[in-house]
Amino acid sequence: MADLRNDLFPDDREPIDPVTMARRDLQKTLPKRFYTEVAVGPHERGHALLLDGKPVRTPAKDHLVLPTAELAERLAAEWRAQTELIDPATMPLTKLANSAIDGVAKTLDATAAEVAKFAETDLVCYRAGGPAPLVAAQSAMWDPILAFAHEALGARFLCVEGVMYVAQPEPARLAVAQAVDAIAKGPSGALKLAALNVMTTLTGSVLTALAVARTHLTAEEAWATAHVDEDFQARFWGTDADAIARRERRWRDMAAAAETYRLS
Repeated sequence: MADLRNDLFPDDREPIDPVTMARRDLQKTLPKRFYTEVAVGPHERGHALLLDGKPVRTPAKDHLVLPTAELAERLAAEWRAQTELIDPATMPLTKLANSAIDGVAKTLDATAAEVAKFAETDLVCYRAGGPAPLVAAQSAMWDPILAFAHEALGARFLCVEGVMYVAQPEPARLAVAQAVDAIAKGPSGALKLAALNVMTTLTGSVLTALAVARTHLTAEEAWATAHVDEDFQARFWGTDADAIARRERRWRDMAAAAETYRLS
């Protein structure tokens, strides 16, 4: 197992789609746990994950190395928590780290551009025209995010009712691109950018993701802002077990992304 490749996990060099990954995991036969001890050891690039003293490798055969001991221990906890079978769906931190190392690290500029592009159609800029309670709920949740963008990034965004596209001012889009690029080129850039990518994709809002990154919002608060419409509809029409399970899976990935960003 010295050359362990994490065949349990898909090749994460493509952008993360948490729902697709979860479905793919469910379709696989879960392997038995093959190791006894999980540890974290020193590595020239940081802190390596070890199973029975041997290094874990990513799907692309790189070493699974984390920049901080605390983040490495969080991944180790995922591996320790596996019982008779190993379930990748319960290991979102490991999947995100694989994606950062194998994919994002090799495509920093392209990934940063993809994340920044969300500023063109950011969720918080598209408002309902009614009913009044939904309008008020969106305003209460989303206006503070726009205020954050103005105060922290110097970016003013336009809002519109409905889904008709509105072109955002170039200075606002540029400010977001610069903020994302600074993350990509900063310490632990690949991991932080991978985490930002997941948060942006799951919330539909790069402004929300940046608010989490800069500790203006907690992950829980950001998750609530991303589901204003859904929660409003659920109060009237209810929900179903599949929708609840899907949202729980997506929240697991959101929480893992926020934790990865904070600890990397």
